[in-house]
Amino acid sequence: ARRRLPPRTFRSYLPRSHRTYSCVHCRAHLARHEELISKSFQGSHGRAYLFNSVVNVGCGPAEQRLLLTGLHSVADIFCQSCKTTLGWKY
Repeated sequence: ARRRLPPRTFRSYLPRSHRTYSCVHCRAHLARHEELISKSFQGSHGRAYLFNSVVNVGCGPAEQRLLLTGLHSVADIFCQSCKTTLGWKY
C-alpha cells in the first residue's frame, strides 16, 4: 500500500486565473506574473528575477553584501513551505 503524504498547505494561494511563479521544489505559490519587474538581473548562480511583491517566503537577517552594483544591505529569502533558499531582497 502507498503511504499518503499530508497535503501541503501554504499561507497564500494565488488565483488560478493568473500566471504564477512557484517554488521549484514544493510548488508553493510565490508571485503573480504581474508582480515581475525585471528578468535582467544576474545572481551568483545565474539569472535572477526582480519582483514587486511575493508571498509564502521567509526572510533571514539583513547583512552587507558586495554585489555587482556595489555594497548593498540584503537578506536571504526562502520558501516558507520547504525552506529552499530562493534568493535575496534589498
